[in-house]
Amino acid sequence: MPIYAFACKACGHAFDRLQKLSDADPTVCPACGAEQVQRQVTAPSFRLAGSGWYETDFKKDGDKKRNLAGDVAGPAPAAPAAPAPSSSSD
Repeated sequence: MPIYAFACKACGHAFDRLQKLSDADPTVCPACGAEQVQRQVTAPSFRLAGSGWYETDFKKDGDKKRNLAGDVAGPAPAAPAAPAPSSSSD
């Protein structure tokens, strides 16, 4: 069963609820009792990357092999600093 996030528009109270997809969303805020509860949009807590599910289950034979987890670019190499101009009082 998925976990859904809810927030009350009246008091701002945020809470999570484990419920079936077919269950009705709560309508009353557990903190203030107002009937202004709204479901929030949240990001999933998993990532399908790397070798495994796609490589073995859905990939065609002609597709290139690639690893999404290894495609992250590292930081750009730092350019050497220019030497500071010398201030000579000669």
